[in-house]
Amino acid sequence: MTPAIKALLILAVIAILFITEIIPLAITAIGGAVACGLAGLIPYGRVFAGMSSSTIVLFGGMFIVGAALFHTGLAQTIGETVVRKCGKSENGLLLGSMLPATGLSAVLSNTGTCACLMPVILSIAKVAHVPAQKLLMPLAFACSWGGSITLVGTPPNLIVNAALETAKLPKFSFFDFAWIGIPISIAGIIYMLTIGKRLLPKAELSADQKIEQEIEASVQDPTKKWISGLTLLTVVFFMALDLPWMPLHIAAVIGAIVCVLTKCLTEKQAYASIDWVTMYLLGMMVAVAEALDKSGAGKLIANEAVAMMGGDPSPYTVMAVLFVIASVLTQFMSNTAATALFAPIGISIAANLGASPHAVLMAIAISAASAYATPVGTPPNTLILGPGGYKFMDYVKPGVGMIVICFILSIVLLPMVFPFFP
Repeated sequence: MTPAIKALLILAVIAILFITEIIPLAITAIGGAVACGLAGLIPYGRVFAGMSSSTIVLFGGMFIVGAALFHTGLAQTIGETVVRKCGKSENGLLLGSMLPATGLSAVLSNTGTCACLMPVILSIAKVAHVPAQKLLMPLAFACSWGGSITLVGTPPNLIVNAALETAKLPKFSFFDFAWIGIPISIAGIIYMLTIGKRLLPKAELSADQKIEQEIEASVQDPTKKWISGLTLLTVVFFMALDLPWMPLHIAAVIGAIVCVLTKCLTEKQAYASIDWVTMYLLGMMVAVAEALDKSGAGKLIANEAVAMMGGDPSPYTVMAVLFVIASVLTQFMSNTAATALFAPIGISIAANLGASPHAVLMAIAISAASAYATPVGTPPNTLILGPGGYKFMDYVKPGVGMIVICFILSIVLLPMVFPFFP
């Protein structure tokens, strides 16, 4: 059995266990990573390497910074203010969650945006007496589609630009992605305000009770409110600057240290604020994603797709097929890896057809970023898993609709903006 087939079989088992939740999600992810090591798909030293990734460190730091907002009472104050402005209507609160996330994630890290806004959204949900699950998933989705607006909004956009540069072809400009990113964002907001919100979990889970306990336990110290708020803003500021000497995860950790040293929360409260299900789920799936990449499983699927399209497919067919396959793979593997895999394939096929590759490449970037349907597809989805009390299928129901929206808009708009035969 080839390594690629082994990787695909392991992925199939993981997908089944994720969907059925026969065993906890984090245990499935850990078992999948261990299986990849035992199958020889990755070195044993890489099985748990994902737990030391910068994204995991970023998550841990932002969990603590976010918890400080609760323990000082600042999140409660912000929540009450937002509810006064937006009212307690579901659509008003949804807009209050999605609009800032969309705008910020266009220029900031999607993960950082979600991590910074999540404690505020949780408090808004509590003050408005709305289940947190109704607001957190729209928040995560907005962070994902907002990243499609600019060149720096999400890694896939940068990767397709690098592929164009390597092929010595004209690159995308900073706002070229807005031609598709803004329509997707508008359609996504409308979708979540109408159909999507009806597909979200209806039960009020324990996450709200936990928030309530934290707000009774908050110190309500004005000075500490200012400290926690300024700490969060400072972290966001450095994330926005994206300085080489201050990576996102380092900024988050420094913010967490400041919150503990200034007694915005105690050391025990800081430890307790970290959602370990989220941490292990994301960290362990790094190994699975690496196995898919290194084993050639992704390339195998791509090659089969090219063979299925025949010797002379139309550019529209190429774009549609690559979009579908990349969007499926990105639900379980890194969107960065998915883009890196399909970008050169898209350029090669387009060149053989004598067509411009730009529409195809942008479709690949959009599809790789359309990881809405699983909790492991993108960090914002993973980040809200524990605090929202979501199950795997909670992502599938509204997520598939978002993927369909991205597909339709990409197929219709991209060839108009970036013609195949200019």
